[in-house]
Amino acid sequence: MKPALLTLALMLSALSCTAGTTQQPEEAGKVHWGRILETALASSAQTGKPVFALFQEIPGCAGCKQFGRDVMSNPLLVEAVETEFTPLLIHNNKGGRDAEVMQRFGEPAWNYQVVRFLNAQGEDLIPRKDQVWDTTGIAERMVAALTQAKRPVPGCLTLLAAEQSPRLKQAVFAMYCFWTGEMALGQIDGVITTEAGFMGGHEVKLVKYDPDVISLPHLITAAEKVQCANAVSVPATDLPTARTTRLKVGTISGYRMAPASDQKKQISGTPAEKLALSPAQATKVNAWIRTAPAKALNFLTKSQQAKLKTGV
Repeated sequence: MKPALLTLALMLSALSCTAGTTQQPEEAGKVHWGRILETALASSAQTGKPVFALFQEIPGCAGCKQFGRDVMSNPLLVEAVETEFTPLLIHNNKGGRDAEVMQRFGEPAWNYQVVRFLNAQGEDLIPRKDQVWDTTGIAERMVAALTQAKRPVPGCLTLLAAEQSPRLKQAVFAMYCFWTGEMALGQIDGVITTEAGFMGGHEVKLVKYDPDVISLPHLITAAEKVQCANAVSVPATDLPTARTTRLKVGTISGYRMAPASDQKKQISGTPAEKLALSPAQATKVNAWIRTAPAKALNFLTKSQQAKLKTGV
């Protein structure tokens, strides 16, 4: 083959390999987006799923790209958007159809990213809010939108909303066996994550909990009921609250995490150990996988449940 013809053949081959594939903008993350408002609203009317409308600058600034990489590429959040909502992407720096949608909703051009949650009539399910740019904030608003729409809220989404929340507090419980403690404490509502560790020469469990769900005194009482609280240590600011209980109380000092082989021992040897779980998911699956597998499934995404059932 002549050099010119060979070059042309190689070019055509390269084009054929890339034909039909479009590189998704970094600012949009990994969600499979719809781009037409009317289609999204019609889908919402048919399925009952709210519209997750992302108004985003594409191409955008460094902050827009980081939002796409860190938030809209989080695998748990991506799956929740695609399974529980109707995804819609509007470019806030373009003309044509995008500009018409922005005008309809009063969105400013070239603005930082904004997510709005719409019903099938295009009305906001919850009030519009600016500067919600992290996974926790977006997940919290997803929970609120589903609740307002009277749709079921997946347990994995509730955990995602709580896992990195700044309101979480921590406590360290001393007990006879942190493997048992991790399972029993993980079953308590309001406990988000658990971790096996050592402190003061004892096996302990580091617990992160949501004070909006369970108060420290109620957490201590629940831990005592499952025999996982020989003593409790908390940050110094929480000592007055902890001392309202009858348990021996101290401050967290010298804590160190146990080896990975001592973490989430109940999951070991089950099909769930092959799953990529977030720390909060691992806590809840570890808590229930041996005693109530159906409850453990509630904290997995649909794709994770499918993998668990097939053993992949």
